[in-house]
Amino acid sequence: MKTLKNLFPLSFKAKDGIAGLLINVLIQLVVGVIAGVLIGVLMNIPVINIIVAIAGGLVDVYVLIGIVLSILDYCKVI
Repeated sequence: MKTLKNLFPLSFKAKDGIAGLLINVLIQLVVGVIAGVLIGVLMNIPVINIIVAIAGGLVDVYVLIGIVLSILDYCKVI
C-alpha cells in the first residue's frame, strides 16, 4: 500500500465529498490530455517517435490507474 501511495500521490489525497473526487479526477484527466498533446507533437520527430509512442501508452495507463485508485480510495475499498 505504501508503494501505491508513493507512485500515485494524487489518488490518495484527501477528498471532501463527491466534489473533491470529481476535482481529483478532472485534474488527472487534464494532466493526461496535456501529456497527450505533448506526446502528439513529439511523434512528428522521426527518430524518437517509437520511444514517444511507448511513453504515451504508459502515460495513458498511469492516468487510468490513478483515476481508478482515486475512486477506490474515496469508496474506502482500499
